[in-house]
Amino acid sequence: MAAPVQQPLQPGGGKRKGKAQYLQAKRARRCEGGGPRQLEPGLQGILITCNMNERKCVEEAYSLLNEYGDDMYGPEKFSDKDQQPSGSEGEDDDDVEAALKKEVGDIKASTEMRLRRFQSVESGANNVVFIRTLGIEPEKLVHHILQDMYKTKKKKTRVILRMLPISGTCKAFLEDMKKYAETFLEPWFKAPNKGTFQIVYKSRNNSHMNREEVIKELAGIVGSLNSENKVDLTNPQYTVVVEIIKAVCCLSVVKDYTLLRKYNLQEVVKSAKDSSQLNPKQAAQAGNGKEAKLESGDKSNQNDPAEGKNNQQMVPEKSEELDHTEPTSETQVFLSCGSMRCYWGSI
Repeated sequence: MAAPVQQPLQPGGGKRKGKAQYLQAKRARRCEGGGPRQLEPGLQGILITCNMNERKCVEEAYSLLNEYGDDMYGPEKFSDKDQQPSGSEGEDDDDVEAALKKEVGDIKASTEMRLRRFQSVESGANNVVFIRTLGIEPEKLVHHILQDMYKTKKKKTRVILRMLPISGTCKAFLEDMKKYAETFLEPWFKAPNKGTFQIVYKSRNNSHMNREEVIKELAGIVGSLNSENKVDLTNPQYTVVVEIIKAVCCLSVVKDYTLLRKYNLQEVVKSAKDSSQLNPKQAAQAGNGKEAKLESGDKSNQNDPAEGKNNQQMVPEKSEELDHTEPTSETQVFLSCGSMRCYWGSI
């Protein structure tokens, strides 16, 4: 009679774990320390692109954000983890007390991890780092960093390319985005507030979103909040940044987007002379851009000098060429709306 087939043994003598057990253990490890470990709806933070070296990018981000965060908000304060109850009731209770102290210490450490001002989480895309923030306003902090670097021309990072504040996140589905944006955009565009604006769209690892629909819907929401909100592609007061990664939509409204070189830390420290040297190449790249109408029967404003200038500014700069390595749909789109028609342009 044939012997029954036995499960293969591990070197230690135990049976090999099934795939489900490995996944459960992996999830448990990822949840240690508390708080979300990956980009998801409901977070605020800072989206950072880099050239290949994500580990170094995170280190630079922590250093830079802590430097300016302490300057704006003061040093972070944590509870004293070394505080422990004094003495013990008896020798029999030593083990129990030690175990209790350890458990309390673990809880404190987990709580502090959740309450840290800056915490890196998985973004879901290559060469992209997301730093979750708590207790600060990302758009003000990042603008302060870029503005200071623009004035001093002091380079402080090597691998970080762009640093975009993310003031809100939601599910990357059109209906969810519309509902979320109606409230999210109010502080900047709801009457009596008003301003000129442009919309920048970028998608990574997502194939179900239609960029034309997203641009049209967001522009319509801005217009419905105040009819005096106008599109300006040359020097807008506000830039609405839409960054989609997998099933998460990241939104922000930033100032001085053109002046601060699309929030690129490598470009913002260059002098005007250095920047002017890039114009011929940028102009050549801009000539390869495509434009299409959102409404049939209208003439394209492709020959509009203001539009051409803006399209040139949207061409990826030399230091960002490695920022597009993953298989994505990474198209930056501007919306241009007149009184009776709208256009979008992609690079």
